[in-house]
Amino acid sequence: MQLETGTVVRHETEGRNYRVLTLRLPLVCSTANPGQFIHLRISALHDAVLRRPFSIYRVEGDSLSILYKSVGRGTAVMQSLCPGAEVSVIGPLGNGFPVRLTPDALPVFVAGGYGVAPLYFLATRLARPGILFVGGARAADILLTSAFEALGWNVCVATEDGSMGTRGWVTVPLDAWIRTRDSVPTPEIFACGPNGMLQALALRAKQCGWKAWLSLDRHMGCGVGACLACVQRINTQDGEILVRVCKEGPVFESGTIVWEDTGNET
Repeated sequence: MQLETGTVVRHETEGRNYRVLTLRLPLVCSTANPGQFIHLRISALHDAVLRRPFSIYRVEGDSLSILYKSVGRGTAVMQSLCPGAEVSVIGPLGNGFPVRLTPDALPVFVAGGYGVAPLYFLATRLARPGILFVGGARAADILLTSAFEALGWNVCVATEDGSMGTRGWVTVPLDAWIRTRDSVPTPEIFACGPNGMLQALALRAKQCGWKAWLSLDRHMGCGVGACLACVQRINTQDGEILVRVCKEGPVFESGTIVWEDTGNET
């Protein structure tokens, strides 16, 4: 973990409603792994006490990119950052995805909205391509499909309004694929997205006897495990314990997670 001042290299649009912010962060980039995140503070937000967490989308040399959507005051201010501007960054934080596949595993990615960003970073580090299932409310929320295809991945899209790909949740094309797939190789799931989607994937992984790695989304205060704002109950050999998503996660093996609610995606 490093405290580093990042310099804006590029700030570009991605689709209709999203942006990619690229920062020069040599120290953070030197140890960043897929599934980890950074905590960012913008000097223009003088009264903002807490930093904001962002998943790492891409690392190229000493530059790191995040993919974000303007959803509040902080991200609205971020949109004004121009090349040469400086921001304070702590990172890389948390424990990410495993990057070593078992010999017979097929990587299966499942993403909701911009949850696809950390999965793209993972795709650049895996030994072989697989299949990506990506879902969103509408076509404008489907991101990075061409980038995955350029890496040799198969891509299946679902939108809730039917404006792109299959109509419905991302589990609709996933379930169709599960019913018709070949028995070999064995899928290994990697996912990032809303809680209901992740819980639905944990159920499918259990039913099929597959391993699944899920990146949990929780409100994080400090990002370093001190404030205990993002605790999650998990199963261990010694029983249930509470862990910090920002420190022990955000990625957990699905079979260890104790779900507190039923979610809204089946």
